[in-house]
Amino acid sequence: MSNQSIQPDAACCLVEPLVREPLDAPTAADMAARFKALADPVRLQLLSSVASHAGGEACVCDISAGVEVSQPTISHHLKVLRDAGLLTSQRRASWVYYAVVPEALNALSTLLSVHADAATAVEASA
Repeated sequence: MSNQSIQPDAACCLVEPLVREPLDAPTAADMAARFKALADPVRLQLLSSVASHAGGEACVCDISAGVEVSQPTISHHLKVLRDAGLLTSQRRASWVYYAVVPEALNALSTLLSVHADAATAVEASA
C-alpha cells in the first residue's frame, strides 16, 4: 500500500444543494411542528383520508371509518393536525368537515423536494 493520498476527481464533488436556502429559525420551528404532527400513523392516516376525498374535504364521519382508535382520540389527532396548520375545519349542522391546507402541504413538499439532477449526482458519487 502506498502512503500517497488519493485526490478525488473535482467533478465528483460538485453536487447541487438539496434546498435552495437555509431555513430561518421561525420557518424551521413552523416546519418542525408540521412534521411532528405528521409523525404519528393515525394522524397520517387521517390526513390522507381527508386529502383523498374529492376536493380535499371530508366529514369526520367519513374519515373515522377504518381508524382503530376511539372517537375522542380521533378528535385529538384532528386537533393536532389543525393546530399544525395542515387541516381546517368547519361545522355544518351536527358534523364537522375537515379540509387539507394545500399551502401547508406544498411548503413541506418544497422543503423535501430534491432536484432530479442533484439526486442523480449524489447517487452517482456513492
